[in-house]
Amino acid sequence: MTTDTKTAETRTFEADVSRLLHMMVHSVYSDRDVFLRELISNAADACEKLRFEAVSRPELLGDDPKPRITIAADPDNKELVVDDNGIGMSRYEMAEALGTIARSGTRAFMERVEAGKAAEDTQLIGQFGVGFYSAFMVADRVDVISRQAGSDVAFRWSSDGKGTYEIAPIPIEAAPRRGTRVVLHLMEDATSYTTPYRLEGLAKSQSGHVPVPITLVEKPGAEPRDIADGTALWVRQKSEIKPEEYTDFYRSVAGQYDEPASTIHFRAEGRQEYNVLAFVPGSRPFDLFDQDRKGRMKLYVRRVFITDDADLLPRYLRFVRGLVDSADLPLNVSREMIQESPLLSAIRKGVTNRVLGDLAKTAENDAETYAKIWENFGVVLKEGLYEDYERREQLLKLARFRSTASGEGWRSLADYVGAMKEGQKAIFF
Repeated sequence: MTTDTKTAETRTFEADVSRLLHMMVHSVYSDRDVFLRELISNAADACEKLRFEAVSRPELLGDDPKPRITIAADPDNKELVVDDNGIGMSRYEMAEALGTIARSGTRAFMERVEAGKAAEDTQLIGQFGVGFYSAFMVADRVDVISRQAGSDVAFRWSSDGKGTYEIAPIPIEAAPRRGTRVVLHLMEDATSYTTPYRLEGLAKSQSGHVPVPITLVEKPGAEPRDIADGTALWVRQKSEIKPEEYTDFYRSVAGQYDEPASTIHFRAEGRQEYNVLAFVPGSRPFDLFDQDRKGRMKLYVRRVFITDDADLLPRYLRFVRGLVDSADLPLNVSREMIQESPLLSAIRKGVTNRVLGDLAKTAENDAETYAKIWENFGVVLKEGLYEDYERREQLLKLARFRSTASGEGWRSLADYVGAMKEGQKAIFF
């Protein structure tokens, strides 16, 4: 890889990206609307990363401290722009983020699509870091212009999605003062995405929950108009939140496009104060059986994203998606401090008990829903019987088994014991 920042270079996408782009461009996915959600999510992540970095380096914010995302339409030129003032990318980061797919499971993702299961398309995008590439469903060329916070150089990444991309330096005045600008050169059959009412509707319905304000510029020269205020969903009262808002947030944070089977939203007060918004997916995530068995719960501190690698739940609950927002942890908490923090250990214990308690309530009050949860995740929950002796009794109550006495259905141990014949002293299997 060249380290010269003054020259342009053309590169070839790695093989998996090329295959993926081919599928995107040839309309494997029917729900093209998802591209806007993915670009807004990326922009929000960039703003959150800057907010975290600025805790120790406030100079990165300069005279522009408030995060924002701007969607700008240009109907005459058939262009759509998604702009943020977040952390930005260096030349190297552009190549890494936009030329490769980093998360595991990509091959399985594409093999499933190529096997003819395109009807499940909307459950696939976003699960393996492929969200950005959904832009090629509506654009025949994508330009990404970025200037990293604190840098005096800027670069443009450009591709038509047909196998190669170019990264080149650009004049600093042609770049954002900080952050990233994604320019979509729309296909002829996608120009309706420059229509203000459609853009506003999509942004509000899909991404109105992101913790960064969103503005809309309806045409070049028009004044920006606020369409989302950046209020984090998890700090709002449950009574104020509509079911569809929970679903949209779940899809964004989980990279899933199904309905959540269960939503867990609560605020803990007392010795520790934290908000939790977590979801049990309605279907199996593709990374459920990754050998690292890592969880996908994000850690925030006072609405600032810290990490998605804090092990906030035991590994046998790695299918749960969502976040914990602590009011007590320091903003500059390091990975080492996270692993050793007694405060985080208390949060982990509280969240784990609440998730298991919610599963128990679902099992008791909605056997049909719980049966689907068990069919999807029972094999993972059973790992806890061997790993978490402290909660083994809880987990045994959640466990379900096939039995000749129950036909095709599931039975709990309590069901089996309650139906044992007089004099029976053993469980037969």
